[in-house]
Amino acid sequence: MTATLPQRSPKDFASDQEVRWCPGCGDYAILKAVQKALADLGARRENTVFVSGIGCAARFPYYVSSYGFHTIHGRAPAIATGVKLANPDLDVWVITGDGDGLSIGGNHMLHVLRRNVDLQVILFNNEVYGLTKGQYSPTSRRGFRSPSTPMGSVDNPIAPGAFALGVGARFVARSVDTLLPHLVETLKRAHQHRGTSFVEVFQNCVVFNDGAFASFTDKSLASDQQLHLEHGKPMVFGRRKTRGFASSPARSSSRS
Repeated sequence: MTATLPQRSPKDFASDQEVRWCPGCGDYAILKAVQKALADLGARRENTVFVSGIGCAARFPYYVSSYGFHTIHGRAPAIATGVKLANPDLDVWVITGDGDGLSIGGNHMLHVLRRNVDLQVILFNNEVYGLTKGQYSPTSRRGFRSPSTPMGSVDNPIAPGAFALGVGARFVARSVDTLLPHLVETLKRAHQHRGTSFVEVFQNCVVFNDGAFASFTDKSLASDQQLHLEHGKPMVFGRRKTRGFASSPARSSSRS
C-alpha cells in the first residue's frame, strides 16, 4: 500500500517570530518555498531540524516552526553532521550563504559533501556579504567594488555548483529565488535523495548587490537565458522553443 502523506499547509511551518530581512530581500521567497516544500512532503515539525551558520540566511531557523540551531560562522555542516549521526531519523537541513558556506566554511562544506551525509544543503548565493554591509564574497565577480575591494575584486569567483561536483557531491541543483514552482520542486527532489543534496539558490540582495542576476532573471530575458531540466522530458528554451533532451535527474540549471 502507498503511504498517504499527512495534510500540511505552509502556514504549519511558519513560526511566531517576526521575519527580519530587508524589504524586497530574496530570502523571503526562499522561506516561502521551503515552507511549501515541507508541507507538500508532509514533513513532521518535531522531526525536522534546520541548522544555520552566520549571515543574513542564518536567521532562517527562527522563521520555521521546527527544531533549529543558529550556530557559528561556517560550521553548520559539521554541526548538522553531528545531529544526523546522533539521530539518523531526523530530517536535517543546512542553511548557508555564499560567504558562510564557501569562505570560512569551505572546508566543512567540502567534507559534508564528500561524506554524503543524508541531509539537504541550501546555499543562498547573492554574491556579496550582506549582513556585514556589502563586502565582496567568494562568489563575487572580478571587478566587484565593495568596502573591502574599493578598486574592484581581483579574485576569480567560486562557482558553487562546480565546487560541489568537484568534491564528489551526488545531487547538485540550482534555482532562483523568484522561480517559486521550480524552487519548490527542486527542494522536494533534493529531499528525496538519500545522501547529501546541494541546492544553490540565486538570491537577490536589494541593498548591496541589486540586480546581480538580472541578465537571466529579468522577465524580458528569462526565456532566452534560462534552461530548465526535468528528467525524461525535452529541454525547451528560448523564444523559438529550441528543444534538447534532459537525461540527469540530479542536476537542475537556471542559468545558460
